[in-house]
Amino acid sequence: MIQLDKMVQYHKAMADPTRIRMLRLLSGGELSGQELADRLKLSPATVTHHAMKLREAALLQERRDKNTIYFKLNRYFLEQNAKASVAFLFEAQPEEKEELAVENEKLKASVLKNFFTKDGRLKHLPAQYKKKLIVLGRMISGLEQGKKYAEAELNEFIKKFHDDYATIRREWIMHHFMYREHEVYELNPESMWTRWEDVK
Repeated sequence: MIQLDKMVQYHKAMADPTRIRMLRLLSGGELSGQELADRLKLSPATVTHHAMKLREAALLQERRDKNTIYFKLNRYFLEQNAKASVAFLFEAQPEEKEELAVENEKLKASVLKNFFTKDGRLKHLPAQYKKKLIVLGRMISGLEQGKKYAEAELNEFIKKFHDDYATIRREWIMHHFMYREHEVYELNPESMWTRWEDVK
């Protein structure tokens, strides 16, 4: 639970109006402890106390020049801690991920059963966005990555599933399954495809 401990330390450091004001001042650049004390109308000892709390959470950097200590905002750690907190709160638990995977498989199986005939023909393109993406993904799985397809060749492939090849072709382009250049079509990497699993 090291990550959680660091997150708690970060939020404890931020849970003080004086420390937030200090960080806001330091967002404009490096300041000495005395400058912070003057601007915040606090004693140097109080500034040192708050700076120590912020430094423990890695939100401040400090350097000494003779008898003067200068403080600087550690923006990287400030942003990383904020992002990590949000990610931690909304990250699905292992059991939730497993349940979601099962539900997704059920939905996919149901859509494929309802929209394709037993011999693999598409009855019609679903109106619902998520179901449409499932159907488009099923059909395009028969194409090869890295292969270039002439429009006529692609049309013949689509006609194995449905006669309206122009609509299917257009949907593949719209949802980034494929791209077209000079009437030649090629699959995009799967990482670029619009994922039905991400549709709410």
